[in-house]
Amino acid sequence: MTLVIRRYRWSDLDAIYSLHQVCLAQVGIVPGDGVYYDDDFPRIHQVYLGCGGEFLVGEADGRLVSMGGLRPIGEHTVEVCRLRVHPDYQRRGFGAMMLEALEERAVMLGFSRLRGDTTMSQGAALALYERQGWTELSRQQVGDHIVIYGEKSLASVMAP
Repeated sequence: MTLVIRRYRWSDLDAIYSLHQVCLAQVGIVPGDGVYYDDDFPRIHQVYLGCGGEFLVGEADGRLVSMGGLRPIGEHTVEVCRLRVHPDYQRRGFGAMMLEALEERAVMLGFSRLRGDTTMSQGAALALYERQGWTELSRQQVGDHIVIYGEKSLASVMAP
């Protein structure tokens, strides 16, 4: 099965919002828990694309099954946001493919560092970030969740 990664389009909004909800429910993250938020979805162009970032989606079997965004947070640093893979399509390397596409795009946009966060309950995401060379910066208790903050230098991605 092939994953086709492309840039977000307006017509993807309902599908990415649904994907977001399904993926977070799978790991027990729910509205009102202090970690869950979704106010950026109606503003993908403003929050990600219009300010020098990116938002990518992945399609397989004729449906949208993965996504990820880059939100600039400094001159050289971009935050990886909304990295999701539908539960029915997990364990196929789609998360790694999306993260690698985001890293490559970050380099093309001129960024040299990635930042991001996940929770302890998202074991697959933690393992992915570790395999991809991310370093843990800190941990913080937010409601019932432990949020882990990390970063990665893009020097290895930038090298020929």
